[in-house]
Amino acid sequence: MENKKEKLEDFKTAISSTVRSLSNSQEIEISFGNQAIKSSKNSLRLPDLEQGSNKLNYEKIRAIADSKSLNLRFSNVKTLKKYEPEGNISKKLYSISEKIRCEKIGTSYFKGVKKNIEKYYYKRLSGLDLKSSEDKIVESFENYLRVKFLNFKNESQIDKRLKPFKKDLNDQLKNRINELKDLALDQEKFNSLVSKMITDMSLDENINQEEKRDEENDNDDKQSKPQNQEQKTKEKDEKNEEMSIDSGVPDLENEAKDTDIADEELEIEDSSRPELKKSAKTNFGDLKYKTYTEEFDEIIKAEELESADELSRLRKNLDQQLHQLKSFISKLANKLQRKLLAKQNRSWNFDLEEGLLDTSKLPRIIMDPFNSLSFKKEKDIEFKDTLVTILIDNSGSMRGKPISVAAICADILSRTLERCMVKVEILGFTTKHWKGGSSREKWMKNNKPVLPGRLNDLRHIIYKSADTQWRQAKNNMGLMLKEGLLKENIDGEALKWAFNKMNKRKEDRKILMVISDGAPVDDSTLSTNTSDYLETNLKKTVKWIESKSNIELLAIGIGHDVTRYYNRAVKITDVQDLGDVMINQLTELFVEKNKKTIH
Repeated sequence: MENKKEKLEDFKTAISSTVRSLSNSQEIEISFGNQAIKSSKNSLRLPDLEQGSNKLNYEKIRAIADSKSLNLRFSNVKTLKKYEPEGNISKKLYSISEKIRCEKIGTSYFKGVKKNIEKYYYKRLSGLDLKSSEDKIVESFENYLRVKFLNFKNESQIDKRLKPFKKDLNDQLKNRINELKDLALDQEKFNSLVSKMITDMSLDENINQEEKRDEENDNDDKQSKPQNQEQKTKEKDEKNEEMSIDSGVPDLENEAKDTDIADEELEIEDSSRPELKKSAKTNFGDLKYKTYTEEFDEIIKAEELESADELSRLRKNLDQQLHQLKSFISKLANKLQRKLLAKQNRSWNFDLEEGLLDTSKLPRIIMDPFNSLSFKKEKDIEFKDTLVTILIDNSGSMRGKPISVAAICADILSRTLERCMVKVEILGFTTKHWKGGSSREKWMKNNKPVLPGRLNDLRHIIYKSADTQWRQAKNNMGLMLKEGLLKENIDGEALKWAFNKMNKRKEDRKILMVISDGAPVDDSTLSTNTSDYLETNLKKTVKWIESKSNIELLAIGIGHDVTRYYNRAVKITDVQDLGDVMINQLTELFVEKNKKTIH
């Protein structure tokens, strides 16, 4: 008995030490259960250790301690209170969003913390009895943010329980979720935006109305016959079941599949809806292409593959190489910038009732005070509404100078276009393993069915999202130099992924530039299917995008002619020419677009 008490005290001491370290506060007082505390200002209360199923709730204590510690470290109470919305449910959602914001920041530094929180969260969620509408909304909101922000991966049972409610949340929040992610380090702006979004949802008002209707329905039901009540219940259950099947969330869960993406999707797909996956494949014109399993695929942000210190080190390596190429690539970048900015002469609409005050008209107001104020607005610039996505082959054959130059060119191009108000997204594609990885292991355990389809674990990497500034993502480019990252290349599915990401965005003009050094190659897939399996899929995918979408597709082949796949393609023999070709190709595209606009 004495030994057990000592172990409990040791555990409490260890937890207290962890809290002080994570919260970066050595003076904080930690208490458990109803234990008395000396100071309420600088204290943290944790649940008491409980006995359940002959096992103490260590996991629960660890997870709650980690989460609260991060909240203490990264959340300013005054700022949080400043933007707190009205209403019981709104306040709960607001508090949850701040908790997850702090966890997102903290878990990027402390990987073990994420495991503790995730493990306990799913254990808690699986045991919940979600009866009230309020409980369902609160838990759906937390799950939605955990999937989007922390890349949590839901079990199908949890998805099924929460999907109808998360669909409504996704409809209202999906257009702002990337903005929220970018504001994670700015509490003031994050809290302000979250508060506005929650308030606009009018959840407390809707719940009150719903509860009132339920009360009225209950009164009506009491007066109706038992068989009528049974019939209504049956119809309601059938309707709910139908909604559960049909109300999928296309862009919700695949970001958790890293991602995150997300995505992520492919990144826009919900893993619990097989009919959507079928649609995504057939939409690209290749009915025969299939994947043995997507269970082990990954869509992931570059910063989640390596620590911040390692990314910084790799970035320095890239900068050293950039210094050697800087002069000639910078000249090309300036050439592109001049061409774009030349077409962006500012023009205004005058004599408006709202907008910016037209100061040129102020003298007439002074001369005659009865004259009304005049306002002006800047006309929209064509290039402001353009997205350029650079999709880089991260296969082993790109190792060395090709991947270095590709990373450098993408980096400089991103900076250049950003100055011209053109949004740039940088993506990479490879596989998680050589020779098939977990997908092949599963195939072998299942007695090696014939012609299994794609048989490797995809890894799709987001180096820079379209809404992220270059300075925030610049270290990510160095990841391409990471030894061991570059493996196989399955181009067709990478194109589908990039297309789906672009297709969700609202920009009027979208340009997809692919940088590759040849045909798609994956030994595991090609050894178990026809020899042209991946190549055929790439051709059909490219043809579909070029003929049936508004996305402008161009490709640059390094050392290989890729014109047999892409209509608009350029081959370079010397990797040193990559920067020149990338920038010239984009310049030509913008010039062509300008001519079309004039005609």
